[in-house]
Amino acid sequence: MRIVRSLILFLAGAVSVAQAQVATDTSANSKSSAPSVSQSGSPDVEVLGLRSSPRLRVHRLTSDQAPAYLEADTMDGDPDSNVTLTGSAQVRRIDSVLKGDQITYRRASGEVDSQGSARLMRDGTLVTAPAMKYNIDADSGQLSSPDFWLGATGGFAKADHADIFSRSTMRLQNTTYTGCACAEPSWYIKSKSVDLDFDENEGVARDGVLYFKDVPILASPYMTFPVKKERKSGFLLPTYGSTSRSGFEFQAPYYFNLAPNYDATLYPRLLSKRGLQLGGEFRYLGSSYGGILAGTYLPSDNQTGQNRWMYSSRHYQSLGDGFYTTWNVNGVSDDNYYRDFSTIGLNEASTTYLPKQGMVGWNNQYWQTYVQVYKYQTLQDPDAPILPPYDKVPELSLKGQRYDWHGFDLELDSSAVRFQRTLVGVGESFPGAINGHYGPDGDRLQAYPTIAFPIVRPGWYITPKVGYNYTQYQNTNWFGGDWNFLGTTSGYPSSISRGLPIFSVDTGMTFERDTTLFGKDSIQTLEPRLYYLRVPYRDQSRIPVYDTSLADFSFSQAFQENIYTGGWDRIANANQLTAALTTRWLDASTGIERLSASIGQQVYFQDQEVTLPGETPRTNVRSNFLAETTAALTDTLSTTVSAQYDPYNSQFDQGLVAARWSPQRLTSISLSYRYQRDPPTLSSGAQQAYLPQGQNQVSLAFQWPFSQRVYGIGRIDYSLHTGPILNSANETVQDSRRITQAIAGVEYKGDCCWTGRVVFQRYAVAADEVNTAVFFQLELTGLGALGTDPLKLMRRSIPGYESVNPPPQPGTTFERYE
Repeated sequence: MRIVRSLILFLAGAVSVAQAQVATDTSANSKSSAPSVSQSGSPDVEVLGLRSSPRLRVHRLTSDQAPAYLEADTMDGDPDSNVTLTGSAQVRRIDSVLKGDQITYRRASGEVDSQGSARLMRDGTLVTAPAMKYNIDADSGQLSSPDFWLGATGGFAKADHADIFSRSTMRLQNTTYTGCACAEPSWYIKSKSVDLDFDENEGVARDGVLYFKDVPILASPYMTFPVKKERKSGFLLPTYGSTSRSGFEFQAPYYFNLAPNYDATLYPRLLSKRGLQLGGEFRYLGSSYGGILAGTYLPSDNQTGQNRWMYSSRHYQSLGDGFYTTWNVNGVSDDNYYRDFSTIGLNEASTTYLPKQGMVGWNNQYWQTYVQVYKYQTLQDPDAPILPPYDKVPELSLKGQRYDWHGFDLELDSSAVRFQRTLVGVGESFPGAINGHYGPDGDRLQAYPTIAFPIVRPGWYITPKVGYNYTQYQNTNWFGGDWNFLGTTSGYPSSISRGLPIFSVDTGMTFERDTTLFGKDSIQTLEPRLYYLRVPYRDQSRIPVYDTSLADFSFSQAFQENIYTGGWDRIANANQLTAALTTRWLDASTGIERLSASIGQQVYFQDQEVTLPGETPRTNVRSNFLAETTAALTDTLSTTVSAQYDPYNSQFDQGLVAARWSPQRLTSISLSYRYQRDPPTLSSGAQQAYLPQGQNQVSLAFQWPFSQRVYGIGRIDYSLHTGPILNSANETVQDSRRITQAIAGVEYKGDCCWTGRVVFQRYAVAADEVNTAVFFQLELTGLGALGTDPLKLMRRSIPGYESVNPPPQPGTTFERYE
């Protein structure tokens, strides 16, 4: 338990008047992070709090180099032997100031004796006592009834007596400490004896008791804590809470500070309904590598009788000369692990796919290449099974680009992948599955070189682009013969290829004019854009679908070359024109976008002939209308409205209406409505893999002050989706109209240095199951928090959430300079 963490500044300053040399570690608590890469080579592994560089220190003058300045009303004695300063006496050095009514310095013995209103100031730390004796030669001394104002952190401590043994060690008797800067602190810690060792960065408190509002709430006969702003091994503050699936839980983490660049934490976790779980995490960081290794194990779950476990390993390694390697490997014992053991406040119950990825790559200015193995563990809901994705075992990718080469932009996107998918458990019941497989396995070789010639001038641009996409397939069937899938008459052959030229022209203009918006000077833009796409038809019905799905129609997708996303298993034929018009109002003085409105539509000169299995082809000559408006008409109110309107059926296929009002700090209301029409009903479960799913949901979130000290937070997501939810036996589980997530909480901002929080959460973990959790937290400023931290949950769920405790302002060594 970190009782007197701020005593670092006292120990660095009060121990020695003339000789102490302060070493400040500027990176001890910094949130440095180790890099890692995703498939594109971008960092994604975070290792917080570790450092790979040597310690940075502020070098100070030694005692032999630092001259002293003496001042008093009267000064008696011989400077070479004994000196007595009387009346407003003070001794000043570059690193400290000592004051008192009378100060006596005995050069032969090195003793400094300050009597009456003794004050010692150093690096923002102030020590006062009726009397203070210190030997600058032996680095030892005594202080009677000292009070400490500890550095720029605002901590305060007092003791009956303090014994200084050396430059780095001392003992305080009958000590009271608080990190609260108020005149009447809300919390404090009392201990009979506190031993402090700066070299070991360790403090030991015996018979320590934590008081809150003068009521003891935590006691321990033996406590250790760091005395510097550095990591230290020891127990962290415990966490506790309750969930409906695992019952009451208590966790007491133990931290191992193994080295500046690696550490470990053990997480013993007691769950009343399931038993004792042991978790661990090991973090490491080097100049060219970094990563995290974590896992949990619970033997013989009280509910299931099974051993339950989880593991996760993420690593990044730079090999030099542009080469790197990375992996991200995860696994759990069963499909229900995250539903039963979701960490409070993180809602990991929604986890569906766990990646198992290993990659080696290389890149330079023009080329990027990697080879990887990417597999999944799919966590199934028995009442709503999903189709697992294909594994890539392996995938080889090569990409290149050269921009503005004699005015041309050249790009190459190529890959070679082996796809495999084996259904296990609930997945075997999918319609169309044969011998535990759903669709053929196979190899895909794809190459797509393109060349573009952008012409950009002030106010307008035009970019013609042409490319050729070639794809070759080698398929493996698990039962012999062609795979007759979803009614295809010819099935999937063992080998097939496809080559398609793709041509597009993208052009746009920008007009501006000075105008006003609600009486304020503004600049209005008018931005028309046209995009023509031509892709000839090729019969692709006998090509398998490995990693391709139908993209959601939107403004960004309307200007893409393909209506399918993921891989290139389908390339839709196209002879179409996309037209869009955008206008914006920009604040003339600040450039802030106050209002924007866009509308667009696609015009088709050819029917859709390429489809996914089970997909109904488009026959209309015009697409849905796309419309979107965003507005920040004031500094406190912002709105977004977007919609897709079907002109043929006179209905909206998709829509979003959202607004957020934040009139002041700690006050906000967000309301949104999302709608997406259900896809056409297919004859099999293929729609789960290929088509966007319907949505009809209202969300309300708020943070609101009920009084000067009481603040409420809440969120509710309510599904308006009609129709029953069916399980795997086509039995009605429940009506789909339901609350998918509900959060309600209260925060109380105490009179000084404390905050209390109570938060309730209820969320869906399966088609017919929900989990509930309750969080309790008492946050003591300057010490830490008792209970489970719900702040991550609130920041993620409440748009614009702000902590009731403003972030602390950084202090300096001149906080109490006199």
